[in-house]
Amino acid sequence: MPKVNWTLDNLDEVLSSLTPEQSARAKTLFFMRLAEQAHRFYGGKMQTVPKAGVFGFNWFNVWYTPGVSKISTTIRDNNDESFELSNRGNLVAVVSDSSRVLGDGDCTPPGGLGVMEGKAFLMKYLGGIDATALCIDSRDEKGNHRAEKIIDFVKMAEPSFGAVNLEDISQPNCYQVLDTLREECNIPVWHDDAQGTACVTLAGLINALKLADKKIGEVKIVLLGAGASNTTIARFIELAGGDLENMVIFDSRGALHRDRKDIESDPRHYKKWELCLKTNPKKIADIEEAMRGADVLIALSTPGPDTVKPDWVRLMADKSIVFACANPVPEIYPYAAREAGAFIVATGRGDFPNQVNNSVGFPGILKGALMVRAKKISDGMAIAAAYSLANYAEKRGIHPDNIIPNMDEVGVFPHEARDVAQQAIKENLARVEMSEEEAFSRAEKDINYSRELVQMMMKESLIAVPPASLLQEALDWAVQRV
Repeated sequence: MPKVNWTLDNLDEVLSSLTPEQSARAKTLFFMRLAEQAHRFYGGKMQTVPKAGVFGFNWFNVWYTPGVSKISTTIRDNNDESFELSNRGNLVAVVSDSSRVLGDGDCTPPGGLGVMEGKAFLMKYLGGIDATALCIDSRDEKGNHRAEKIIDFVKMAEPSFGAVNLEDISQPNCYQVLDTLREECNIPVWHDDAQGTACVTLAGLINALKLADKKIGEVKIVLLGAGASNTTIARFIELAGGDLENMVIFDSRGALHRDRKDIESDPRHYKKWELCLKTNPKKIADIEEAMRGADVLIALSTPGPDTVKPDWVRLMADKSIVFACANPVPEIYPYAAREAGAFIVATGRGDFPNQVNNSVGFPGILKGALMVRAKKISDGMAIAAAYSLANYAEKRGIHPDNIIPNMDEVGVFPHEARDVAQQAIKENLARVEMSEEEAFSRAEKDINYSRELVQMMMKESLIAVPPASLLQEALDWAVQRV
């Protein structure tokens, strides 16, 4: 491997001497090793920076006592003033009990901080939103995670935030937490693993079906995995015109259908039971039978690369679509899926084509909801975001290796925020109304400010550049292990 003159931008070229499988494995190991070293170098990736200045000593008396007394009493008399007189109107709580972190399972409460800080990082840079990571202990005295503890925590924290992003909460608690808080809180509560992933997946599916010249109401779909993501994806596909009778869903115990007594008897799994009643009327039990002639596979299951077999992909219909979106390793690598005949392949990772990842969803969605002070984020707002993403990509051009916008496309986020804000207004969920032009302009201004702030800090060396030795060590370490 080279020792000089390479960057992350030409990593594929650096690894070009390896086989496709070796390259894919090396990249996974490299990013994980570099992530550990880079987080250690920076001490995490978020900090708190004032938005107001100190223009002389007496400004301390404005920002704190005695002047701030007027802020407290004004908010006391009208709580809605908190959205204008504090940062609450642009502040999101990223809440997790870390009971299901990516593909790593229960990582203990502080184990989720890397992911939650990552969500805050993307919200700031991509959405112009301030956010703070709040990893909480939801365990009872027996060590069991309790949904009620998460619900109570969010309700208590609600007065400090404009919205809440739930993340990495194991099922079935995630369903109860979201459904309860969406109805009982007066600010948007968003579960990004469920709604966010479903929104972006639907956006990718819309454009993939256009390229394959297939209709969403006619295709046969297999979902591998029945967690929060895929159960919500199934519901969103139905809302977008899909036929659930043409869908087969598999969880860790087999296919979902109306004879799954283990699901019917457990009231905590009510979301899965609803899908048991609506999908797979033929009660197909075998994965190979389900895959035969399937147009679409959406996998959000056990990280691979051998969870999805190439032989399964070979059974699919012409111009088949494979979304293998487990993190950190897809259920099947894109090169293997393509060799098996897949027309379009997407993963959750940015180092492969077609990243179907909620990173292009939640920054714009939450920004749109915050701008109009929405009371909640409805399914209609999420579906509007999916079509916003799909339409943005279609207008700039789509092809089998580029079906959805990526995080580098700056214009997609104000576009998405505008469409979400307008949908909230249409559904009478907005406390503040604004025109399409006003919504786009405000979102664009805030997002540009955030990006320019980071770029300025980098230029002025207020954010240090990681030493090249950090990248080289991670590369050498990864390559030695493939």
